[in-house]
Amino acid sequence: MKNPIGNLNKVFDSRIRMGVMSILLMNAEVSFNDLKQLLELTDGNLASHLINLEENGFIKVHKGFIGRKTNTTYSITKAGEKAFKDHLLALENMIRGVNGA
Repeated sequence: MKNPIGNLNKVFDSRIRMGVMSILLMNAEVSFNDLKQLLELTDGNLASHLINLEENGFIKVHKGFIGRKTNTTYSITKAGEKAFKDHLLALENMIRGVNGA
């Protein structure tokens, strides 16, 4: 029997990172504050997960200004999109395998 969790990506074990990737998959670019609000997280908690995703090459950080105020936005990379879609497919296959057993 094939390992049903072998194709899951450990980076996406966290529900927060799953949430960030889901939001970025559906939106070209999302600000830090919007992510924080959508996921109902503190600054520090969200920041640590964003750093993890950035270090793995799954998201890009864009720093800029709106007037004099800093504005940080995030977008998914091609590698991030592929890795996340592969992870979702592995989850689907795992669920189908369990249901088919």
